[in-house]
Amino acid sequence: MIDECLVVEFAVTGDDCPLAEASRTTGVHIDCQPPQHRDDGYALLRFSASDKSDGLVEVLDGDDRIRYLHVSTTDGRQNFRCLSKHPCVVHELTDVGFMAESLRYRDGSATFTGAVVGHDVLQGVLEAAGETVGMQLKRVHQLGSEDETVVAQQWDVTPAQERALRTASEMGYFGVPRETTASEVADELGISKSAFLERIHRAERSLFTQMFA
Repeated sequence: MIDECLVVEFAVTGDDCPLAEASRTTGVHIDCQPPQHRDDGYALLRFSASDKSDGLVEVLDGDDRIRYLHVSTTDGRQNFRCLSKHPCVVHELTDVGFMAESLRYRDGSATFTGAVVGHDVLQGVLEAAGETVGMQLKRVHQLGSEDETVVAQQWDVTPAQERALRTASEMGYFGVPRETTASEVADELGISKSAFLERIHRAERSLFTQMFA
């Protein structure tokens, strides 16, 4: 039985994978599921970006490392599938115990979120990454800890709603004048604009009900 599972978030620089380079070239924010490594040496990539990312399609289509690029649009976001013959650093981290959940690429840098079992594995992951890329540990907490759930429990909002509220606040969405748009916050969260607005409205209703009950 696993006694300690840590949720971790890394900031990664220096990764030369196709998605990192595409985000640097185009300025498009890319949200990627963990790549699936295949026996033939290719990795299956599944990722999404805002619907204003035609430049991303052109860059990826012209990258010799990318094969079988497929693009579809759903609910205001473009969804991509392709094969990549260039290994991503996340594969090396997986080999030493990192369980990736999401990868976000912004301007050539990346944020990897996932889990490791214990501090010894965490140290091994950091050492493995340090041999090829720059990596900074941004956040770590125990899975199921109060740090993960206290805000949501205190105000009776879901964790997803809490993340939407927190991200929107940090980006200035509630400022006067407003410093960002709903679409930009949705991109940061890796969801559609309509999904973001629904989460915000449901969270606001819950909060206002409690405040004025």
